[in-house]
Amino acid sequence: MSSRTVAVLLVALLLAVQGQLWFGRGSVVEVRHMQQKLDEQKARNTAAQQANERLGAEVRDLQEGLDMVEEKARSELGMVKPNEIYVQIAK
Repeated sequence: MSSRTVAVLLVALLLAVQGQLWFGRGSVVEVRHMQQKLDEQKARNTAAQQANERLGAEVRDLQEGLDMVEEKARSELGMVKPNEIYVQIAK
């Protein structure tokens, strides 16, 4: 093989490798796209985890005592105890 043939063969191999790197499976563009999707999913997971923790804390409060039930009844339903006067201050 002549040196010219070897050089052409090496250039062809280099182009094949570069083509795979930029356009093939596992390419730079595909990796960037998958990284964006991963970051978005991590953000959604974090938000869902925080919501789950809030709901879990609320469930524990409701299971443990009536204070939370009373607070919810007062704030959400406007309920009052017998012989209690309800005063609403408008802002």
